[in-house]
Amino acid sequence: MKRTWAGWLACLLLAAPAGASDLDRARALYDRAEYRHVIELLKSAPEARSPGGLFLLGRAHYQLGDFKKAVGALEKSVEARPSDAAAWLWLGRAWGRRAETSNMFVAPSYASKARRCFERAVALDPSNKEALNDLFSYYLEAPGFLGGGIGKAEALVDRIRALDSAEAEYSLAQLAEKKKQYDRAEAHLRRAVELAPRQVGRVIDLARFFARRGRIQDAYRAVEQAEHIAPGSPKVLFTRAELYVRTHRNPQEARRLIEQYLQSPLTPDDPPREEALKLLERLGG
Repeated sequence: MKRTWAGWLACLLLAAPAGASDLDRARALYDRAEYRHVIELLKSAPEARSPGGLFLLGRAHYQLGDFKKAVGALEKSVEARPSDAAAWLWLGRAWGRRAETSNMFVAPSYASKARRCFERAVALDPSNKEALNDLFSYYLEAPGFLGGGIGKAEALVDRIRALDSAEAEYSLAQLAEKKKQYDRAEAHLRRAVELAPRQVGRVIDLARFFARRGRIQDAYRAVEQAEHIAPGSPKVLFTRAELYVRTHRNPQEARRLIEQYLQSPLTPDDPPREEALKLLERLGG
């Protein structure tokens, strides 16, 4: 029998520790990538307007692609806790995605807000790797009139290296690819894999680079390498399915992989289920 939505939510809530608050239950749901359930639970939770509740609500909206609501919740979160680097980081991400998905008249303003949030996050917590990485990406991609610039991105590499040498190699690969130095970009990506051989994401980065360069067989081989590192990993399932969809190959296998992904226990580090559903739409399902 098909389980109802309400029944599914009830089962998830029963899995929370006894005596847990609504906010604790919402965090547990978020950790299982059940973002819609997070929002539904917080609608009536007393803690929903607390800084922690707003931070969680904003991230859930972000993961579902509702960036306007994400900005609304996260702005209230940073107002309540202005020294919280993580909240500034996520607010920057939300403004950045609003810039990417908005019209040309408001996008520059949103992008500038994203930059200021990233810079604020890094200033508050210089050891926050995610904030440094996002600020690096902004500087790399944004034009000068929006505060970007390759020189600014290059200046962050040593700071990234002090925290994560493999991530620094990935940053150098991005710089090289931006400059159309593709051999150097590949070398840096391979070095990142060498420095972090058990991090499946490093091999996925290499596979996606090959796909962008039209080196499809190399991309498939990199995905196979990722499968050896982490058999059954949701990230690998998604990456292989995405590669099949983008190259218009093996549609039936792509569909099977996406369905398997959707049934997998996901975390916030995995692509949202909505991204997998978009792949299914491209397959006509």
